[in-house]
Amino acid sequence: MIAKWNQIGRGAKRALVAVALPALVLAGCGSNDSNGAGSSGSGNEVKSESKVQVITSIYPVYYLAKEIGGEHADVVNLIPAGVEPHDWTPGSKDLKRASQAQLFLYNGAGLEGWVDQFLKGLNQDATVVTAEMSAGIELIDGDGHSHSHESEDDHAHEGEADHSHEGEDEHAHEGEADHSHEGEDDHAHEGEADHSHEGEDEHAHEDEAHAGEAATDDHGHDHGGVDPHTWVSPKSALIMAENVKNSFVQVDEANRDAYEANYAALKGKLTELDNKFTEQLSTTDRKEIVTSHQAFGYLSRDYGLTELSIMGLSPDAEPRAQDLKNIAKFVEEHGVKYIFFEELVSPELAQTLAREAKIDTLVLNPIEGLTPEQEARGEDFISLMEANLQNLMKALQ
Repeated sequence: MIAKWNQIGRGAKRALVAVALPALVLAGCGSNDSNGAGSSGSGNEVKSESKVQVITSIYPVYYLAKEIGGEHADVVNLIPAGVEPHDWTPGSKDLKRASQAQLFLYNGAGLEGWVDQFLKGLNQDATVVTAEMSAGIELIDGDGHSHSHESEDDHAHEGEADHSHEGEDEHAHEGEADHSHEGEDDHAHEGEADHSHEGEDEHAHEDEAHAGEAATDDHGHDHGGVDPHTWVSPKSALIMAENVKNSFVQVDEANRDAYEANYAALKGKLTELDNKFTEQLSTTDRKEIVTSHQAFGYLSRDYGLTELSIMGLSPDAEPRAQDLKNIAKFVEEHGVKYIFFEELVSPELAQTLAREAKIDTLVLNPIEGLTPEQEARGEDFISLMEANLQNLMKALQ
């Protein structure tokens, strides 16, 4: 099945997803039977009736929720280890899990293009509270410019509660969770994406690159012209952590003190990380980075760097010949020593450009998810961000 999916053209895939997701919505709205199409079918799921049941959309939000929820929460991330979030869409099992949860936390800022239809597909008797974790972060558009993000999408879903995205929005849905952290899904789309690119940056780069600019054409994932990679900056992660804490308190006031204490401990870790980035990056001779994927706009803005990316906001966007020439020129003029690539997508183009420019490559991880190997080693958001800082210091000295 996966092999056949990989052979389907990009336009055909878009059409298939456009048909499939509304079908899942109808299935979710029309069935409250736990043995129906929405059932996860997993035999190893563990649920504690006394804990808050939480679903998250991506790993960074999962990490924050695990740290803050602590012993009072069962947290499950929808996207499995090793899967690129840009390539992922939810299935019926995911609707089932979210319908039975008490809290659904997603990144927002346009990352989860599927979220509106997904929320419409929740069971009619669900009482899950949903919250956007990027609320309050000053967002960056596709051209690298910032704009405020107070309360972006007030989703009015049929038969559901309105969302207010101050970090505590509400969806009135009822139920409990039936989760497993295996993150299993029922999608045949490993490593392939159905993305549209309307609204992404199509401008050729001139001599100077601006933080968050992309070298793209019209292929990739449509984020509405907004950079959704908010969590990559420790400063943004601090805002997201507070949003997570507020969401827990909203659904479980009885354990407020525990959530406040866990949040304070996590805030200390993130503040220390922020201080390390601020202090160390302020000492570098160079400030320019070349990346394979335009995922480091917030990091660049917050710590005084300039990012030029090869493939734009989506890691499967395809640069044009002129963009590649501009990148080569930028590398030469700014004395760039390394081109950064990431682990969940192919490094081939970055490696090719590096060879042609006679420079090396290094990993700069957007931490959109863990690889199975990282998960087995016990890596987490903090350790991977510290590794990012080490590689940035190596490249910029």
